[in-house]
Amino acid sequence: MENHKEHHHHHHEHDVSSMNKKSLFLVILFNLIITIAEIIGGLISGSLSLVSDAIHNLSDTASLILSYVSIKIADRPKSKTKTYGYKRANILAAFTNSAVLIGIAAFLIVEAAGRFFNPQHINGNTVIIVAIIGLLGNFLSAFFLKKGSKASINIKSSYLHMMSDAFSSLAVLASGILIKYFQVFWLDPILTVFINAIIIKASYEILKESIEILMQGTEINIDEMESQIIKIAGIKGIHHIHVWSLDENNIMLEGHILVQDMLISETKGISDKIEHVLKEHYNINHIIIKFESVECTDDNCLI
Repeated sequence: MENHKEHHHHHHEHDVSSMNKKSLFLVILFNLIITIAEIIGGLISGSLSLVSDAIHNLSDTASLILSYVSIKIADRPKSKTKTYGYKRANILAAFTNSAVLIGIAAFLIVEAAGRFFNPQHINGNTVIIVAIIGLLGNFLSAFFLKKGSKASINIKSSYLHMMSDAFSSLAVLASGILIKYFQVFWLDPILTVFINAIIIKASYEILKESIEILMQGTEINIDEMESQIIKIAGIKGIHHIHVWSLDENNIMLEGHILVQDMLISETKGISDKIEHVLKEHYNINHIIIKFESVECTDDNCLI
């Protein structure tokens, strides 16, 4: 039964990964088209905001390519030198994506501040047309990534990239309309600051989560978990517990369990109960337990 569940879990992960790769590939193509359109449109219209948005899209395209490559890498089987496989490639990509996005958003805020005091003349018609192309392309990209964003922090960061680009295009579209009809040049930088402040907040959450995983952190209440384990019949003590996240889907645990002197075969029942508690209550799916009848000291215990 356990093997069947494990096979089903790996099969599901493979299906999700395959779907994410296809979605990312399509989104990369969309963003290359949008970037080219915005660069041409920005040069024709003289719109710095369009050129800035094109640079934003170009950096996002690079991040999407990074996400795509990281998923391909994460699918590689484990080896003798990478015994856990390459699952953390996704986390590294999420960290890089969110960090880059925060940097871009900060840069655009600074640029917007300068543009507020020194507004540029822009051809509104060209801005409107290109912004509509960017808006449709980005929303379509976000649609393709939305489902996968619920299961992968990597895809979630890419999804946020696309949503941020969609809002950027919306801001450019609004400014293009107002520039054309009302000559309201100062609205574009204000919208840019507001949108990028939201982007920084959302990206910071992903950055914080990815750093937590890379630093082998966990939000699990260790004291509460130990108190549940110690209630299991036959367990006299528990110590040297280590809990960490391999990626967003796999939590690992290792620890020492103190029991009375018994045969190895007799520890099977206790081990099964421990695994039940850890899997059901804490979603820990990789468990390494060392049983001992004499508690080790700090000098002869592995840290």
